[in-house]
Amino acid sequence: MPRPKKLPEHVEEHICFGLYSTSHAMLRAYTPLLKPLGLTYPQYIVLTALWEADEQTVKALSEKVILDPGTLTPLLKRMETQGLVTRTRSTQDERKVFIALTAKGRALRDHAPDITKCIIEKTGMAPAKLPELLDTLVEMRARLTD
Repeated sequence: MPRPKKLPEHVEEHICFGLYSTSHAMLRAYTPLLKPLGLTYPQYIVLTALWEADEQTVKALSEKVILDPGTLTPLLKRMETQGLVTRTRSTQDERKVFIALTAKGRALRDHAPDITKCIIEKTGMAPAKLPELLDTLVEMRARLTD
């Protein structure tokens, strides 16, 4: 792989800063959309994963949303207190805890299309360009975690 012709000299020239600052901007964009629903961004990501496949183990959910189980567990406890999910210990293996959506957690899915539409509009990017961007980010993450 060819090396860059010029190494970055300024913070804004670093890929890591571009990703970091964009990630923060994305979180700030989601906040006013999620606040009326009583959700944080990490909670929204967990709900999105559960809308895709309800009733998952904490381990499977942790892998899906790329959050350490030690970080995910307190988040799930708060979500259970809010009435969004249930946590049920396996009767066969008490180390396994299953996470399932409640009716309230499933109902929040009705807001997802509007939230997604607002975020896409806020990016100012053509929707047709977004799959390519996502592919690039997924490839980068895969290489960095190898």
